[in-house]
Amino acid sequence: MKTSVASLEKAEAGGGPVGAGSQTLMRGLDLIEAVSHEMLTLSELAKRLDLTKSTTHRLLSALVDRGYLAFTPRAGYRLGPKLLLLGTLAQAQADLVQVARPWLEELAAATEDTVHLGVLDGDHALYLDKVPGRRRINISSRVGDRQPLTSTGLGKALMVDHSPAYWRERFVADQAEGAPKADQAVWEERMAGYAAAGRAFDLEENEDQIRCVAAPIRDARGVIVGAISVSSAAQYMSDERMTELTDDVRGVAGSISRELGFEPLAA
Repeated sequence: MKTSVASLEKAEAGGGPVGAGSQTLMRGLDLIEAVSHEMLTLSELAKRLDLTKSTTHRLLSALVDRGYLAFTPRAGYRLGPKLLLLGTLAQAQADLVQVARPWLEELAAATEDTVHLGVLDGDHALYLDKVPGRRRINISSRVGDRQPLTSTGLGKALMVDHSPAYWRERFVADQAEGAPKADQAVWEERMAGYAAAGRAFDLEENEDQIRCVAAPIRDARGVIVGAISVSSAAQYMSDERMTELTDDVRGVAGSISRELGFEPLAA
Protein backbone atom coordinates (compact mmCIF):
# COMPACT_ATOMS: atom_id res chain seq x y z
CA MET A 1 0.00 0.00 0.00
CA LYS A 2 1.41 3.40 -0.97
CA THR A 3 1.83 6.04 1.72
CA SER A 4 -0.26 9.09 0.89
CA VAL A 5 1.55 12.22 -0.27
CA ALA A 6 -0.11 14.23 2.49
CA SER A 7 1.06 11.94 5.26
CA LEU A 8 4.60 11.86 3.86
CA GLU A 9 4.80 15.64 3.59
CA LYS A 10 3.45 15.94 7.14
CA ALA A 11 6.16 13.56 8.29
CA GLU A 12 8.85 15.62 6.59
CA ALA A 13 7.54 18.69 8.35
CA GLY A 14 8.05 16.95 11.70
CA GLY A 15 4.41 16.31 12.52
CA GLY A 16 4.04 12.75 11.29
CA PRO A 17 3.03 9.72 13.31
CA VAL A 18 5.45 7.16 14.72
CA GLY A 19 7.32 5.60 11.82
CA ALA A 20 7.24 8.72 9.65
CA GLY A 21 11.03 8.83 9.56
CA SER A 22 11.09 5.28 8.27
CA GLN A 23 8.60 6.22 5.56
CA THR A 24 10.84 9.05 4.41
CA LEU A 25 13.85 6.73 4.45
CA MET A 26 11.97 4.18 2.33
CA ARG A 27 11.06 6.89 -0.20
CA GLY A 28 14.73 7.85 -0.43
CA LEU A 29 15.67 4.23 -1.05
CA ASP A 30 12.92 3.98 -3.67
CA LEU A 31 14.49 6.93 -5.49
CA ILE A 32 17.93 5.32 -5.43
CA GLU A 33 16.54 2.06 -6.77
CA ALA A 34 14.54 3.90 -9.45
CA VAL A 35 17.68 5.40 -11.00
CA SER A 36 19.78 2.25 -10.60
CA HIS A 37 19.09 1.18 -14.19
CA GLU A 38 18.59 4.49 -16.01
CA MET A 39 18.80 8.24 -15.57
CA LEU A 40 15.43 9.80 -14.74
CA THR A 41 14.21 13.36 -14.51
CA LEU A 42 12.43 14.95 -11.56
CA SER A 43 9.06 14.64 -13.30
CA GLU A 44 9.65 10.98 -14.16
CA LEU A 45 10.65 10.15 -10.60
CA ALA A 46 7.72 12.00 -9.07
CA LYS A 47 5.31 10.14 -11.34
CA ARG A 48 6.96 6.77 -10.75
CA LEU A 49 6.84 7.14 -6.95
CA ASP A 50 3.43 8.86 -6.89
CA LEU A 51 4.81 11.93 -5.09
CA THR A 52 4.49 15.65 -5.64
CA LYS A 53 7.37 17.32 -7.45
CA SER A 54 8.19 19.43 -4.38
CA THR A 55 8.47 16.39 -2.11
CA THR A 56 10.49 14.49 -4.71
CA HIS A 57 12.82 17.45 -5.17
CA ARG A 58 13.46 17.72 -1.41
CA LEU A 59 14.32 14.05 -1.18
CA LEU A 60 16.52 14.17 -4.28
CA SER A 61 18.37 17.25 -3.04
CA ALA A 62 19.20 15.50 0.24
CA LEU A 63 20.47 12.43 -1.59
CA VAL A 64 22.59 14.54 -3.94
CA ASP A 65 24.04 16.48 -0.98
CA ARG A 66 25.12 13.22 0.66
CA GLY A 67 26.55 11.84 -2.59
CA TYR A 68 24.07 8.97 -2.98
CA LEU A 69 22.75 10.49 -6.22
CA ALA A 70 24.23 12.84 -8.81
CA PHE A 71 22.41 15.31 -11.07
CA THR A 72 23.16 16.18 -14.70
CA PRO A 73 21.30 19.23 -16.05
CA ARG A 74 18.77 18.44 -18.80
CA ALA A 75 19.47 14.73 -18.34
CA GLY A 76 18.35 13.75 -14.87
CA TYR A 77 19.48 11.87 -11.78
CA ARG A 78 21.85 8.92 -11.56
CA LEU A 79 23.67 6.95 -8.88
CA GLY A 80 26.25 9.02 -7.01
CA PRO A 81 29.87 8.52 -5.93
CA LYS A 82 28.97 7.56 -2.34
CA LEU A 83 27.35 4.38 -3.66
CA LEU A 84 30.54 3.49 -5.52
CA LEU A 85 32.47 3.82 -2.26
CA LEU A 86 29.92 1.84 -0.25
CA GLY A 87 29.87 -0.86 -2.90
CA THR A 88 33.64 -1.15 -2.73
CA LEU A 89 33.55 -1.34 1.06
CA ALA A 90 30.77 -3.92 1.01
CA GLN A 91 32.74 -6.03 -1.43
CA ALA A 92 35.85 -5.74 0.72
CA GLN A 93 33.92 -6.85 3.80
CA ALA A 94 32.40 -9.79 1.94
CA ASP A 95 35.83 -10.79 0.67
CA LEU A 96 37.28 -10.51 4.17
CA VAL A 97 34.66 -12.83 5.64
CA GLN A 98 35.11 -15.34 2.83
CA VAL A 99 38.90 -15.35 3.13
CA ALA A 100 38.94 -15.41 6.91
CA ARG A 101 36.28 -18.05 7.59
CA PRO A 102 38.44 -21.20 7.14
CA TRP A 103 41.15 -19.67 9.32
CA LEU A 104 38.60 -18.77 12.02
CA GLU A 105 37.28 -22.32 12.04
CA GLU A 106 40.79 -23.75 12.29
CA LEU A 107 41.69 -21.40 15.14
CA ALA A 108 38.46 -22.17 17.02
CA ALA A 109 39.11 -25.91 16.69
CA ALA A 110 42.72 -25.59 17.85
CA THR A 111 41.95 -23.41 20.87
CA GLU A 112 38.47 -24.79 21.66
CA ASP A 113 37.47 -21.16 22.23
CA THR A 114 35.21 -18.68 20.43
CA VAL A 115 36.77 -16.75 17.57
CA HIS A 116 35.53 -13.40 16.24
CA LEU A 117 36.18 -11.33 13.13
CA GLY A 118 35.50 -7.59 13.16
CA VAL A 119 36.14 -4.34 11.32
CA LEU A 120 36.25 -0.67 12.16
CA ASP A 121 32.80 0.86 11.66
CA GLY A 122 33.04 4.57 12.37
CA ASP A 123 34.23 4.71 15.96
CA HIS A 124 33.03 1.22 16.88
CA ALA A 125 34.05 -2.39 16.29
CA LEU A 126 31.56 -4.19 14.02
CA TYR A 127 31.43 -7.97 14.44
CA LEU A 128 31.32 -9.64 11.00
CA ASP A 129 31.70 -13.31 11.94
CA LYS A 130 31.76 -15.59 14.97
CA VAL A 131 32.82 -19.23 15.31
CA PRO A 132 31.79 -20.72 18.67
CA GLY A 133 34.27 -22.81 20.61
CA ARG A 134 33.75 -26.23 22.15
CA ARG A 135 33.60 -25.03 25.75
CA ARG A 136 30.20 -24.51 27.34
CA ILE A 137 30.61 -20.79 27.74
CA ASN A 138 28.06 -18.12 26.93
CA ILE A 139 29.70 -15.21 25.13
CA SER A 140 27.04 -12.61 24.38
CA SER A 141 28.56 -11.24 21.16
CA ARG A 142 26.57 -11.56 17.93
CA VAL A 143 27.34 -10.97 14.28
CA GLY A 144 26.24 -7.41 13.53
CA ASP A 145 27.01 -6.11 17.02
CA ARG A 146 28.78 -2.76 17.29
CA GLN A 147 30.93 -2.54 20.40
CA PRO A 148 33.15 0.17 21.93
CA LEU A 149 36.68 0.21 20.57
CA THR A 150 38.36 0.91 23.89
CA SER A 151 36.90 -1.95 25.93
CA THR A 152 37.05 -4.82 23.42
CA GLY A 153 40.04 -6.81 22.23
CA LEU A 154 38.91 -6.44 18.62
CA GLY A 155 38.51 -2.70 19.03
CA LYS A 156 41.96 -2.23 20.48
CA ALA A 157 43.53 -4.36 17.76
CA LEU A 158 41.78 -2.23 15.15
CA MET A 159 43.30 0.89 16.74
CA VAL A 160 46.94 -0.12 17.18
CA ASP A 161 48.04 1.97 14.17
CA HIS A 162 46.13 5.05 15.35
CA SER A 163 47.86 7.86 17.21
CA PRO A 164 47.89 8.13 21.02
CA ALA A 165 45.85 11.30 20.57
CA TYR A 166 43.09 9.28 18.90
CA TRP A 167 43.28 6.67 21.64
CA ARG A 168 42.76 9.34 24.30
CA GLU A 169 39.92 10.95 22.35
CA ARG A 170 38.19 7.63 21.82
CA PHE A 171 38.64 6.57 25.46
CA VAL A 172 36.98 9.75 26.74
CA ALA A 173 34.15 9.44 24.21
CA ASP A 174 33.51 5.76 24.99
CA GLN A 175 33.45 6.44 28.71
CA ALA A 176 30.94 9.24 28.16
CA GLU A 177 28.81 6.90 26.05
CA GLY A 178 28.62 4.27 28.80
CA ALA A 179 31.58 1.96 28.19
CA PRO A 180 32.67 0.00 31.31
CA LYS A 181 34.60 2.28 33.65
CA ALA A 182 38.38 2.12 33.39
CA ASP A 183 41.45 4.02 34.54
CA GLN A 184 42.62 6.13 31.62
CA ALA A 185 46.32 6.17 32.52
CA VAL A 186 46.44 2.37 32.88
CA TRP A 187 44.45 1.92 29.68
CA GLU A 188 46.77 4.19 27.66
CA GLU A 189 49.86 2.43 28.99
CA ARG A 190 48.41 -0.92 27.95
CA MET A 191 47.49 0.41 24.50
CA ALA A 192 51.09 1.50 23.93
CA GLY A 193 52.18 -2.04 24.80
CA TYR A 194 49.56 -3.56 22.52
CA ALA A 195 50.71 -1.40 19.60
CA ALA A 196 54.32 -2.46 20.15
CA ALA A 197 53.36 -6.14 20.38
CA GLY A 198 50.99 -6.15 17.39
CA ARG A 199 48.15 -7.62 19.43
CA ALA A 200 45.67 -6.60 22.11
CA PHE A 201 43.99 -8.06 25.19
CA ASP A 202 40.53 -7.72 26.68
CA LEU A 203 40.98 -8.25 30.42
CA GLU A 204 37.30 -8.62 31.37
CA GLU A 205 36.81 -4.98 30.35
CA ASN A 206 33.83 -5.46 28.05
CA GLU A 207 32.09 -8.49 29.57
CA ASP A 208 32.52 -9.80 33.10
CA GLN A 209 34.63 -12.99 33.33
CA ILE A 210 35.44 -12.94 29.59
CA ARG A 211 38.98 -12.39 28.31
CA CYS A 212 40.37 -12.37 24.79
CA VAL A 213 43.47 -12.05 22.66
CA ALA A 214 43.14 -10.09 19.40
CA ALA A 215 45.34 -9.17 16.43
CA PRO A 216 44.91 -6.92 13.37
CA ILE A 217 44.47 -7.99 9.75
CA ARG A 218 46.15 -5.92 7.02
CA ASP A 219 45.53 -5.55 3.30
CA ALA A 220 48.02 -5.22 0.45
CA ARG A 221 48.73 -1.60 1.44
CA GLY A 222 49.58 -2.62 4.99
CA VAL A 223 46.45 -0.89 6.27
CA ILE A 224 44.47 -2.53 9.07
CA VAL A 225 41.17 -3.69 7.56
CA GLY A 226 39.97 -6.01 10.29
CA ALA A 227 40.90 -7.97 13.37
CA ILE A 228 40.38 -11.40 14.89
CA SER A 229 40.10 -12.44 18.51
CA VAL A 230 40.01 -15.59 20.62
CA SER A 231 37.63 -15.23 23.57
CA SER A 232 36.97 -17.47 26.54
CA ALA A 233 36.03 -17.48 30.20
CA ALA A 234 38.63 -16.03 32.55
CA GLN A 235 39.14 -19.46 34.12
CA TYR A 236 40.55 -20.67 30.78
CA MET A 237 42.41 -17.43 30.06
CA SER A 238 45.14 -17.01 32.62
CA ASP A 239 47.82 -14.41 31.93
CA GLU A 240 50.14 -17.24 30.93
CA ARG A 241 47.70 -18.72 28.43
CA MET A 242 46.97 -15.32 26.89
CA THR A 243 50.68 -14.89 26.33
CA GLU A 244 50.87 -18.36 24.79
CA LEU A 245 47.93 -17.62 22.48
CA THR A 246 49.54 -14.44 21.21
CA ASP A 247 51.66 -16.17 18.56
CA ASP A 248 48.70 -18.29 17.39
CA VAL A 249 46.37 -15.34 17.02
CA ARG A 250 48.97 -13.14 15.35
CA GLY A 251 49.89 -16.05 13.09
CA VAL A 252 46.33 -16.57 11.87
CA ALA A 253 45.83 -12.81 11.43
CA GLY A 254 49.04 -12.81 9.40
CA SER A 255 47.84 -15.70 7.22
CA ILE A 256 44.58 -13.89 6.46
CA SER A 257 46.55 -10.72 5.74
CA ARG A 258 48.78 -12.52 3.25
CA GLU A 259 45.72 -13.86 1.42
CA LEU A 260 44.59 -10.23 1.14
CA GLY A 261 47.92 -9.33 -0.47
CA PHE A 262 49.90 -8.13 2.55
CA GLU A 263 53.64 -8.75 2.40
CA PRO A 264 55.38 -8.11 5.74
CA LEU A 265 58.79 -6.52 5.62
CA ALA A 266 61.70 -8.91 6.05
CA ALA A 267 63.16 -8.85 9.55
